[in-house]
Amino acid sequence: MEITNPYLLAALGTGFTFLMTTLGAAMVFFFRKDIKANVQSIFLGFAAGVMIAASVWSLLIPAMEQAEELGMIPWLPAAGGFILGGIFLFGLDHALPHLHPGSEKPEGPTSSLKRTTLLVFAVTLHNIPEGMAVGLAFAMSLQTGASVTLAAAISLALGIGLQNFPEGAAISLPLKKEGCSNGKAFLYGSLSGIVEPIAGIATVAIVQGATLVMPWLLSFAAGAMLYVVVEELIPQAHLGEHTHAGTAGVMFGFLLMMVMDVALG
Repeated sequence: MEITNPYLLAALGTGFTFLMTTLGAAMVFFFRKDIKANVQSIFLGFAAGVMIAASVWSLLIPAMEQAEELGMIPWLPAAGGFILGGIFLFGLDHALPHLHPGSEKPEGPTSSLKRTTLLVFAVTLHNIPEGMAVGLAFAMSLQTGASVTLAAAISLALGIGLQNFPEGAAISLPLKKEGCSNGKAFLYGSLSGIVEPIAGIATVAIVQGATLVMPWLLSFAAGAMLYVVVEELIPQAHLGEHTHAGTAGVMFGFLLMMVMDVALG
């Protein structure tokens, strides 16, 4: 059965990435301790590699192709949207109190919120651009002569979903360490990914009938994702004395996402 409703397609794509976060959060029922530092570095690096490759092949290149088809200067919306995406995440990073796993000091404005809430906020921040990217890719795949094919949108969802699995574990296990029960740690870890369907469907609603905005939003999502990669994922993947694990994760994640996008797209 062919699906032609952009909202349904966006919901299915982002629903899959949310499901992968939930499955990752379920690891709290199987592990008694935190993930080892080297393994954590690999997971973080893998997520960074996937997001870098997705930003280029799934977002920026299609943004320039669509801009050219619309008679725009190809690099202008790509560069402009990219900058706005980075500024948007920079603003959220400073406006919303949050605490990254493994950190002792919260970031953002001073808050009386519990550490568990701040941990969930940190991952939720990162999931916003991912949801935007996946939802927008699926919606754009329905357009005639679309610069983003359905296969490419599926590839993007698979890549984001793969890196969401360890991300779900990376939030539920620290929550358990903070004193949450297995059930609560799982619930909070899972809910940290619910923002992806919300962001994806909201983005589709914004761009419906506004074709000229699409190149800007594609590159906006890319800029927001790259901000997360450079600000948080890569530095966290290279903590400690031995950083080769994080570097290997970045390279493998980038390679896998690149191959998936080119092969499927």
